[in-house]
Amino acid sequence: MKKTNLFIGLFLSVSTLFAQEITEPTLIKEASANPMDIPYEKWEMPNGLTVLIHEDHSDPIVQVHVTYHVGSNRETAGKSGFAHFFEHMLFQGSENVADERHFKIVSDAGGDMNGNTTYDRTVYFQTVPSNYLETALWLEADRMGFFLDAVSQEKFENQRDAVTNEKYQNQISRAYGMSGEILGQNLYPPSHPYNWPVIGYVDDLDRATLDDLKDFYLKWYGPNNAYLTISGDVTSEEVVPLLEKYFGSINRGAYVKRQRPNVPRLSSDLYCGYTDPNVWMPMTDMVFPTVPIYHKDEAALDMLAALMGDGNNSIFYKNFVKSEDAIQVGVYNSCREIAGEFHFRLFLLIQVWIFTKTLVYSLMVLKEKSDQL
Repeated sequence: MKKTNLFIGLFLSVSTLFAQEITEPTLIKEASANPMDIPYEKWEMPNGLTVLIHEDHSDPIVQVHVTYHVGSNRETAGKSGFAHFFEHMLFQGSENVADERHFKIVSDAGGDMNGNTTYDRTVYFQTVPSNYLETALWLEADRMGFFLDAVSQEKFENQRDAVTNEKYQNQISRAYGMSGEILGQNLYPPSHPYNWPVIGYVDDLDRATLDDLKDFYLKWYGPNNAYLTISGDVTSEEVVPLLEKYFGSINRGAYVKRQRPNVPRLSSDLYCGYTDPNVWMPMTDMVFPTVPIYHKDEAALDMLAALMGDGNNSIFYKNFVKSEDAIQVGVYNSCREIAGEFHFRLFLLIQVWIFTKTLVYSLMVLKEKSDQL
């Protein structure tokens, strides 16, 4: 009988242990001691949040940086601009932070903050004195786990107007501002997530409802789809208890499926153009679809772009700027998560056919040089 009671007691103790929610982060990686590497520790929370901690005691400041693996490439045709819209919405207060208080708390502490959205990710960051680390972590945790209850139709309409105004000011009314949108529409199929601009289309935002935005948030803004980077005058011994305190109670979000590469294949050359009343200098941008980020050819394409367009001795600078056929040139390789682009961009004082002829000549010269190596 005593053995039975002992067994029951042990079973209940073990059951109670597993019933309790585990919120402690786990250290899963430490950077090597190689002096060329940036030292850091990589931790993972039970809810899937990945945390990077880098100690730098040169100044008494710390940056808290949250990266959500969601950009416009997680949107669908007809519902563009949602990721960028949430960049705005997440500054509008959360369950325990009043409207516009996030900015005020950070600025009153002597810090600064901002956020931005690209095709592939959304980031929020603040740099504060290191003694405000806990405040910064609390602010980020509150909008990660306690945001939706603070969303209202009034805030939604207010920020929809703000995004619409931003599109007109920063894209439609800006010199060459529509070039990226037009390029995307022509280089990528209509269903490809790089077809539409990051800021989205005004018509899509006008059709969006508050429920559409809430569904988007629940799908992509969970801790398991985020990286929290803490860098500055801190130690991991100081940070880890705060992670458990502020992020441990946040539930894991929906499962996020990894995106597959989707590089467009063109059956023939495409030509497009538009008239921009805001500029007088024509721009020519010749673009080739290339590989996604981290592909084995990315480094080679970066080197090719540097050889052709970097510095006053580059082939493009000599053939266009020094000859006064163009006022500015640029050759660059832009690799994104599911596709890449290789650009030859010039602000020309000459006809396009001369540019094409010079491009072919430049490639021939570069090939001859590479054959000699």
